[in-house]
Amino acid sequence: MKEEIYKPKPVETYDVKLPEDLLPLVEEMAKNVHEVWAQNRLNDGWTYGPIRDDAKKHHPCLVAYEDLPESEKDYDRATSQETLKFILKSGFSVVKNKG
Repeated sequence: MKEEIYKPKPVETYDVKLPEDLLPLVEEMAKNVHEVWAQNRLNDGWTYGPIRDDAKKHHPCLVAYEDLPESEKDYDRATSQETLKFILKSGFSVVKNKG
């Protein structure tokens, strides 16, 4: 049996524009995405290291979100933006509680 080559098929969200009031949420989500990733790494025995070393489980991004290079923050922001766009494209809404 021949293995099929995996071809990702994300939902296209190019036509979804995030409302202005959701833009601050993108940054909050990006920070939380990093926090979840970092917690998972730490739970798996990873520690900070200036150079990524999978054998030693060292990673340079095991730092506070604020201390990440902008390129890493952009990766987390993109994940957050696409998640919010997917939610909206799927017919759901995002509403902030006033309490």
